[in-house]
Amino acid sequence: MEEDKSPASREGLLLVERRRHSRISVELPFDYSRVERSEDHRGILADASEGGLLVYLLEDIEIGALLRIEILFAKGTELTTIKAIVKVVWSDLAAKTCWGEYRCGLQFLSFYEGDLKKLKMVLREFGQPRKWGSASNLK
Repeated sequence: MEEDKSPASREGLLLVERRRHSRISVELPFDYSRVERSEDHRGILADASEGGLLVYLLEDIEIGALLRIEILFAKGTELTTIKAIVKVVWSDLAAKTCWGEYRCGLQFLSFYEGDLKKLKMVLREFGQPRKWGSASNLK
């Protein structure tokens, strides 16, 4: 059998972020219900962008489901909310022990009046975009 004597490849793996909006790590509670129902459930928001959310839920929700969400946060000394309609774009079992058993990606479809402006303010105030490849993301 002949040995491969070609020089070592200089090619590497390049990870390209395909998202239009930077994600911000933020942990906030939120309530949600299916658009066609009124029963509220609780979830935890893990990261957010102007395009969507990464959330943890206690139930598995099918891809394509439409949800009404209400994110609760403090603005100064007042509690306020961001209300929106979102679509579940992916869902899987959470990889680590955390609050919810299911991890979901939600895409914003529409916001209640003035709430997109509130979201942008929250994203500015709550953190910096994640740096891919940094050791702090391995926790």
